[in-house]
Amino acid sequence: MDKTDQLVALVTGASQGIGKAVAENLLDAGFQVVLMARRREPLETIAAQWPAQATVLTGDVGDPASVEQIYQAIRDTHGRLDVLFNNAGAFMASTEVGDVSWEDWRRVLQVNLDGAFLMARGAFQLMREQTPGGGRIINNGSISAHAPRVGSVAYTTSKHAMTGLTKSLSLDGRAHNIACGQIDIGNADTPLAAGIKNGIAQPDGSVMKEPIMDVAHVADAVRYMATLPLDANVQFMTVMATKMPYLGRG
Repeated sequence: MDKTDQLVALVTGASQGIGKAVAENLLDAGFQVVLMARRREPLETIAAQWPAQATVLTGDVGDPASVEQIYQAIRDTHGRLDVLFNNAGAFMASTEVGDVSWEDWRRVLQVNLDGAFLMARGAFQLMREQTPGGGRIINNGSISAHAPRVGSVAYTTSKHAMTGLTKSLSLDGRAHNIACGQIDIGNADTPLAAGIKNGIAQPDGSVMKEPIMDVAHVADAVRYMATLPLDANVQFMTVMATKMPYLGRG
């Protein structure tokens, strides 16, 4: 696809980490990018580098009213949406199932599952109604959509549920030329990966440093997915540090 300057993408969780890397990659590729996160200041810093392409919107993906305001702003500003990178996520400290509080469970699920659904639903509605219709939703899954880490019940459950969301969106989207795929990411070098680099618990009770990859590889993969024509789709992609112990978990 050559005319990326005509495509509008929305990236949630765009203020740092994977979201920031993907947003900057899409901006470099010529997309009009809506940067969304809770905090405005880091988004403004990104947008200042691409003043003609970047739009900043703050909001809470887990709040239905906030999500509706985001999509109304996109309608008013751009009139359409071509790509959603459904990326915003929440985490919690490693905790055995029996010790996970209801408050922590709900905090993680509200962002990772409720928020992913609300953002996907809003994108689906806009893509279904716009002319020309159609678009693409890319969900940020995780290696944890396949295999859990120790003490990660809330995060792992949310990412397994993300796979179900991806499949349902893909099926429902066929009638409206809406494609949906999922990228499952393992051990990317972001501010949240400090524990992985310093040592993280393994299923056998040991703690080990794990290999890690440049987050730029994730951003390149998402851009590939985002620039496919709508008659082609990456349904699921796994991108990870080659030697991380993914296949050896459990």
